[in-house]
Amino acid sequence: MIVSDREAEFREFVAAQMESLRGLAYLTCGDWQAAEDAVLTVLARLYVKWSRIDNVAGYARAAVVRAAIDETRRPWWRRERSGGDDLPEPVVSDLTGAVHDRLELHAALLKVPPRHRAVLVLRFLEGLSVQQTAAALRCPEGTVKVYTARGLDTLRRILGVDLEERHAVV
Repeated sequence: MIVSDREAEFREFVAAQMESLRGLAYLTCGDWQAAEDAVLTVLARLYVKWSRIDNVAGYARAAVVRAAIDETRRPWWRRERSGGDDLPEPVVSDLTGAVHDRLELHAALLKVPPRHRAVLVLRFLEGLSVQQTAAALRCPEGTVKVYTARGLDTLRRILGVDLEERHAVV
């Protein structure tokens, strides 16, 4: 089977970025199956546009976040989802404080509204700037700043973090 240069480049990109994109989608929507669906949908669209996109990695990240948010909004998803279809939570054998904190943060992050969560994931986990996040989500920079502040406030409230108390300890 002869593989074109375009197809070889696409395969290399998918091999290098698949896990990162799946993780980003999972952090955005909170469900591995929805994350997988979002990533595969984006990759199918990306393949068609492959030669016309300049910043493929940026385009893919932005598209995955939007697709993951869309996956959580679909009415059929809410209507047909049953508790028995969920995969069991993995057994955590390492119960160190850091692992517990990450799990607690992950659970809290899933309670943040999807758009706020997307901004927090892009800003703090993917390391994007306000400008890059605004471009990825196709919204004004001011919106990114407001969603960042509101998302962080929501996380603090969920986690029970008191800023006054924290500053007094430091």
